[in-house]
Order: sequence, then structure tokens, then C-alpha cells
Amino acid sequence: MSDPEPSRIKHEDTDEQTDQTEAMNEVEGSRSFKTRGTKAKKPYTCSQCGKSFTQKGNLNIHMRVHTGEKPYTCSQCGKSFNRTSVLSNHLLSHSGEKPFNCDQCGKKFISSSQLKQHMKVHADEKPYVCPVCGKSFSRLDCFKLHQKTHDEVRDHVCYDCGMSFTTIAQLKRHEVIHTGERPYKCSYCDKSYTVSGNLKVHERLHTGEKPYCCTQCGIGFARKDSLKKHTRTHTGEKPFTCHQCGKSFIQKPHLIKHTSIHTRQKSYTCPQCGWSFTFEYKLKIHLRVCTGEKSYACPQCGKSFAHKSSLRCHLRVHTGERPYVCSHCDKSFTRSGTLKKHERLHCKTTID
Repeated sequence: MSDPEPSRIKHEDTDEQTDQTEAMNEVEGSRSFKTRGTKAKKPYTCSQCGKSFTQKGNLNIHMRVHTGEKPYTCSQCGKSFNRTSVLSNHLLSHSGEKPFNCDQCGKKFISSSQLKQHMKVHADEKPYVCPVCGKSFSRLDCFKLHQKTHDEVRDHVCYDCGMSFTTIAQLKRHEVIHTGERPYKCSYCDKSYTVSGNLKVHERLHTGEKPYCCTQCGIGFARKDSLKKHTRTHTGEKPFTCHQCGKSFIQKPHLIKHTSIHTRQKSYTCPQCGWSFTFEYKLKIHLRVCTGEKSYACPQCGKSFAHKSSLRCHLRVHTGERPYVCSHCDKSFTRSGTLKKHERLHCKTTID
């Protein structure tokens, strides 16, 4: 296995190189009025990569990329940087200050360069197109990372176990397995997480925030993947298909449960009627039908149900929620089965 150190150093400097390039471009751009159309001379050339600069100070800053020198150190965490401006941006991560706001969605950022990259999302500008699969990207760094997936480049190696990863972010998430570190702590309870994104999702349980809303029925969700699963109830999409019998499902867990029907025996038998089941929980649910047990009571009218899903459907009578919308006439229903029956009427009318 090759030594991962050069690749790691190279990647750690990538962000600083980007900021450094932007800063130098701004400096040179602000002085372009002196040349007035004449090409500015760049007499200071890097002996290692051949890049040229108009000022010696810019060359000195650039040389830190090759030497690895990082003279500016954060007093709070000890991390070092090759430029003062990069250190200033880093200090904002400790203070929590994000002074650059997006005027379209209100999202905040630490640096102006991050805001500029974010604005491309609203402009739907994706100039970087993958020649292999055609996928397009708004950011060059995302495009380069994507290309590694085609080239199967894994140049970020874990020192502890030797596993390799495409991005430094993937490596950092993996390294937590060895350290056991969970630096992201919930401000409402004692739970902590290895990834900041998981903490944000968790804290929505405390705040009640549901930023992802269904455009068809208005139901909100705390997680983006939950919204994606929900929209399939409207579109009828079932992307997970059983290879043995061809039956399709909206969610992958449903497919996993289904496949066990083909591989597992029905070892759980109802003592009342003799029906057999693959899973014990299904037998327990079935027993409520045989025994007449109805343990799920409506808090508003007191009506009881054998199944939790039946109670959930019943509650829509009180709330007025009708999440299942017909794609032909916009009529809505409380149950998916009722919607399917209704849509058959449209199909029958079309045939007639």
C-alpha cells in the first residue's frame, strides 16, 4: 500500500489553495486599472510548478502550498493555516457567526466564497458536466469528486485499518469508528453524534421543525429522505422489486421483509384458527383479530382498533387530512385503498 501522507496533505491544502487563488485574483483585479488593457507582467515564478505572480508577496504565500508551512494557528483548537484570511474564516466556525446571508432562502455562510457557490443552486447553473454519465454540477470541486467515483480513485487512507475513501469527508466520518469521538452534542438532551448533519436532524425532534414539505398535500417532514418516501404515495412509484416474484414496494425495508417470505418458514401458528406466519409480530397482530382485542383507542371519540395503522387512518376523520390525491381529478381521500378504487373509475371511463 502506498504512503497516504502526500495525498492527505494535498487535500488538506485544497480549500486553502482555492481561497488563496481567489484572494490573489481579487488583488490583481483591483490593480488592473493600472495596466488599462495591457497584460500585467508576472516576473515572480514558482520554481516547483511554474506558476507566475505579479508580486513577490503572492509568490511567498503560494510557496506554502509546496512547503506545507502553516504559520497561522487557531488559539482555540490548535489547527494551523497558511493564510490569515483562512484563519479568520476558521475562527467563525468556533463563534458560530455566519455573516453572509442568502437573500433568496435565508441560509447563512461563514465566507463570501461559500455564499457565491450556494447562489448557483438558485440560479440552477451547473456548468460542469461529467463526460461519463452526463451528471452536471454547479461546483468544480463536487465535479472532481464525482469523477473519482468513475475512476475508482480512493486516495484518502485510514491509518488505523488501511481502508481507503474517495473524499476526506468520508475518511473523517470513518475515523470516528476508531476514536469513538462524538463531538456534536444536542443542546436539548444528552445525545451526541459523530456527524453534524445527524445532530441537526435529531434536534428537529425537540424544535418540531419540518422544513421538507410535500407540494401535493402540504405534510411536512424533518428529513429529506422521509419526504422522498412520502411522495411515492402520490406518484405510485415502487422502485424496490423482488427478484423472485416481481412484487414491488415503495420502501426498501418493505422489500427486505417481503423477501424473507421466500427464504423463511412460517413457524408462528395461531392457536385459534391455525394460520401460520413468518414473523412473530405478524402473529401478534393477527391474534387481535381472533381474540377481538382492540388496544388502540382514539383519544377524541374513544373508538378502538386492533391495529395502529387503522387508528392512524381513523384519526384523519377528525383532522380532515386527506393525503391521497387523485392524479386525474384532484379529488383526495383518507386511505390509499379508496384512492385506488376511485382511480379505477377513471380507467373504466377511458376504456368505455
